[in-house]
Amino acid sequence: MPKPLVAIVGRPNVGKSMLFNKLAGKRLSIVEDTPGVTRDRIYADTDWRGRSFTIVDTGGIEPQADTEILKFMRQQAEIAIETANVIVFVGDIRTGVTAADKDVANMLLRSKKPVVLAVNKMDSIGHTDPEIYEFYSLGLGDPIAVSAVHGHGTDELLDACVAAFPPEEPEEEESDTIKVAVIGRPNMGKSSLVNLILGEQRVIVSEVAGTTRDAIDSYFENEHGKYVFIDTAGIRRKSRVDDRIEKYSVMRAEMAIDRADVCLIMLDARDGVTEQDTKIAGIAHEKGKASIIIVNKWDLIEKDDRTMDIMREEVRKGLAYMTYAPILFISAVTGQRVNRIFELINYVNDQSSMRITTGMLNNVLAEATARVQPPTDKGKRLKVYYMTQTGIKPPTFVVFCNNAEIFHFSYQRYLENQIRSVFGLEGTPVRLIVREKGDKE
Repeated sequence: MPKPLVAIVGRPNVGKSMLFNKLAGKRLSIVEDTPGVTRDRIYADTDWRGRSFTIVDTGGIEPQADTEILKFMRQQAEIAIETANVIVFVGDIRTGVTAADKDVANMLLRSKKPVVLAVNKMDSIGHTDPEIYEFYSLGLGDPIAVSAVHGHGTDELLDACVAAFPPEEPEEEESDTIKVAVIGRPNMGKSSLVNLILGEQRVIVSEVAGTTRDAIDSYFENEHGKYVFIDTAGIRRKSRVDDRIEKYSVMRAEMAIDRADVCLIMLDARDGVTEQDTKIAGIAHEKGKASIIIVNKWDLIEKDDRTMDIMREEVRKGLAYMTYAPILFISAVTGQRVNRIFELINYVNDQSSMRITTGMLNNVLAEATARVQPPTDKGKRLKVYYMTQTGIKPPTFVVFCNNAEIFHFSYQRYLENQIRSVFGLEGTPVRLIVREKGDKE
């Protein structure tokens, strides 16, 4: 099941980001602004009392006027209501309850979502500021006194969040059903593709609400196999500005990718690869998911005999870290090449699940090291002893050597390429873990 999502909401300057960092601690995953990612969205994966979950900080904008503050807080609350399992509403003991606090609290109450009320800047130990009782007027339950600076009260806050999580589902048994996440920017044709598959080619189909509010899981079965398609298109409203749409697309992609065996990464043939495309595809890559790059709207492109080759080169350049992923040019409107998707899904899923014997791996390793000698550094030569596979989805290999520090990235990439050249592993990332001989891990 996907990790529960906790959204931190509140006015500017109440200490949301500092509280976020305190809760995330050393497990912080993404904290920097990068091209293609909105400035006011930060994610972190963390855990508490055995439950893993994701925290989202919705702060980062400092509007000037009161009307802008209220508008921004409404936007934050909408995001939290539509995507989070639990909402942490942060107030400020120094300013007390404001009109904006009351307005957003009413929105959260109407949503019926679990809300944990945190009153920040309670920095004194052993003393409860009586002003905290004013926060009962919000109707959000007992306020929890916290100090984002010192960490006071965060244990109680996390306990309240975990208590509101949906119950853990038992680990799924191995299934012959392949879970396929259809991810990409808004308006890439994700829903059109899923509807085409379910509507015109279906054998058995039943729609059930997905684990997350903004995804629909659709079971589908045909002569190629059994599948669950996770459509991440979600809700759109004209009033939402571009950065809000971008916020939704990445959040949905993250949740869907966690649950998937295979990711269909949708691109628009007219746009090529955008910065946001690289971000979304990068999530699938980092999470080790088998992937297929789907270039949609191919029917809208004027073509000659070189158009497809040129576009393929552009995609490879834009997604240079995913050279392993096959590329398929389709039209979700006309159905062009859509029938090939199942064949590719099965193929990359099998590749991602491949197991290779230690003997075969070490034969490849011996040939590779004989062909290209391991590097040296300051008179020390790298010795690569042996390799073994430790996992699948993605295929994960541990390489034992004499000195991990001189096992340069370029030589790791060389060994990965040698493994791929012999065993294929097309459509899946490969993890290569370097250990010094004698390491217990």
